Amino acid sequence: MKRKIMLLAGCLCLSVMLASCGKRTDVGKEDPFIYCLNEDRTGLTKISYDFPEGNAEEAARAVLEELKEPAEEIEYTAPIPKEVKVQGCRLRGSILDVDFNSAYLEMGALEEKLVRAAVVQSLVLIDGINAVSFTVDGEMLKDSTGFPVGLMNEDDFVENTGSSPTAYQTDTLTLYFADKEGDSLVPREVDVRYSSNVSREKLIVEKLMQGPSGSGAYPTINPDANLLSVTIKDGICYVNFDSTFLTGAYDVLPEVTVYSIVNSLVEGTEAQQVQITINGETDAKYMETVDLSQPLEAKEELVAAEK
Repeated sequence: MKRKIMLLAGCLCLSVMLASCGKRTDVGKEDPFIYCLNEDRTGLTKISYDFPEGNAEEAARAVLEELKEPAEEIEYTAPIPKEVKVQGCRLRGSILDVDFNSAYLEMGALEEKLVRAAVVQSLVLIDGINAVSFTVDGEMLKDSTGFPVGLMNEDDFVENTGSSPTAYQTDTLTLYFADKEGDSLVPREVDVRYSSNVSREKLIVEKLMQGPSGSGAYPTINPDANLLSVTIKDGICYVNFDSTFLTGAYDVLPEVTVYSIVNSLVEGTEAQQVQITINGETDAKYMETVDLSQPLEAKEELVAAEK
């Protein structure tokens, strides 16, 4: 009897040891993972996850299902609340549109921001997905100030999401738009209020895409283009659009469109050059005219002389 008890105790200890070694929150450097919330839902944590085979949209559906599954360990919680339903998931090129039911809007501001960070950062880990767009009952998700959230990727969220994710700041940007003739650039100062989690470089490109609000300046970028990502590394700002960007929508010179982006970013950030890519590729020409294969420097000679 004593021997049986010792054997049973040994098996129990071994089971406990094996269970402790296999925690999903023990994510190694090369292990695949997705993001969940920590146990008190104040920040993000990584959990191990093997992405399924199949196309990007199928993988996205599987990830969204996983992000609703009850947690297997106390160290994390599922990001998407039980009452929040995913009503649709559709891939447009490399952009994933995710539609939620109205229960999404009932989350508190802090929880919503963390849920959004976990979902977006998990989905963009899938090959073929560069950006994510949220809608609620088919309507574009808006932030607390009423502005559309728009496309999101990993650059929109700080790693320490337990810090104040709803903080906003103000700034003044110098943006370059087209003049009336469309053959020169005109600078305009724009006062902005934006989330502290949005990078300055992304803000600049998004404001350029919205176009000018005053007179004497005209838009340059096709409004149907999708901005996939904006990052700065080693003095170069990498701006990644989808292929719609290559189709001009306004009567402006191709150089004016390209250098409205380049001049605005060089003036407004620490970047000295700008590399524009299309779906991550550099082998493109804007309007079959401006070579985008190499990083570009600002062109002051395109700026119209003050009258």
